[in-house]
Amino acid sequence: MEELKLYESEYRFMDLIWEMEPVRSMDLAREALKELGWKKSTCYTVLKKLGERGFVKNEEAVVRALVTREQVQKYESEELLKKSFDNSLPAFLTSFLKDRKLSKSEAEEIMKMIEEAAR
Repeated sequence: MEELKLYESEYRFMDLIWEMEPVRSMDLAREALKELGWKKSTCYTVLKKLGERGFVKNEEAVVRALVTREQVQKYESEELLKKSFDNSLPAFLTSFLKDRKLSKSEAEEIMKMIEEAAR
């Protein structure tokens, strides 16, 4: 699957699936009512659309994700870089860190990620 775009409500629904999978569709609908305020019909409509787009599989009333949260986050972050920062990670980081203080442990963690990515 190339495009892993999820709208905000779909992402929140996928969050439930990622946390609960494998999950019976009836239990998922119950949780969607509790967490998202969705009626059963809304839940099943979104579930069907996500299935058609290759995000989930609903077999014998058991729902499983076909993509991971990390895959969607990676896609979304790459799209943000392209769309808003001309695909420049330094431009993104400059904007993100402007007027923001990092803790020493956050800075060390980021430095470690940069060192690993530069190898």
